[in-house]
Amino acid sequence: MTSIVLGAPPRSPRKGPGRVLPGFGLSLGYTLFYLSIIVLIPLLALLAKTFTMSWADFVQATTAPRVLAAYKLSLGASLLAASVNLVFGLLIAWVLVRYDFVGKKLVDALVDLPFALPTAVAGISLTALLAGNGWVGQYLEPLGIELAFQPGGIVIALIFIGLPFVVRTVQPVLQDFEKELEEAATSLGANRWQIFRLVILPSIIPALLTGFAMAFARALGEYGSVIFIAGNMPMVSEITPLIIIGKLEQYDVAGATAVAVVMLVISFIMLLVINLLQAWQRRHAGMQA
Repeated sequence: MTSIVLGAPPRSPRKGPGRVLPGFGLSLGYTLFYLSIIVLIPLLALLAKTFTMSWADFVQATTAPRVLAAYKLSLGASLLAASVNLVFGLLIAWVLVRYDFVGKKLVDALVDLPFALPTAVAGISLTALLAGNGWVGQYLEPLGIELAFQPGGIVIALIFIGLPFVVRTVQPVLQDFEKELEEAATSLGANRWQIFRLVILPSIIPALLTGFAMAFARALGEYGSVIFIAGNMPMVSEITPLIIIGKLEQYDVAGATAVAVVMLVISFIMLLVINLLQAWQRRHAGMQA
């Protein structure tokens, strides 16, 4: 006898695997088209405008004393801010993953505040806080500590905007870390510092380096939160993005793009070094395993 299931719709033969997105060729084409519009074409336009200059003009525009001072300040402040975030970002991620406490969700939300807060608002707030008549600055200035309108204020602003990159990069890696490895190390007699240094740290170094690179790159091109607290004094507290804006205001578009190309090359070199370090770390971890 043939059994008939009432209410069951007739099945049509499947012609092929169902896909939500189009196939590889079409998806790759859309991807390359989108990246070309958003990333590649603007970069090519930047390079094309720079190539309108002669080599002598390019060197003169990018190695002027005022520009070199801006390079030094931007690179130094970005490196220092990213290094501070590397340490304290790891600490914050560790606390958020390993401990439960009252207000944990609030602290976790505050980490993302620099993402949501307009950079100009962050700069004005930090200036009002660290200026000589500010809540904090009024107590530091009598001690001879001046942060607002000085390089120290720039570093603080860059720490503020770069912290989430390290925390949000390291946090999921710590969450996925297998605690059985820690328990095995404990059973073998390792103390807490040895467990962190020899078991946990090697696993999170790639994430730390990635967060450091993202924080550094973000700080290198930051403008909004720095412009108010920097003071913009030439040779003292003038950052590279301000040099670029100044050249544009003077209708020196080629000079502005020349300085921008130098910063672009520095960013690419830094990201390449970080990727090489991550690849080395993965090979090293594979050899140990």
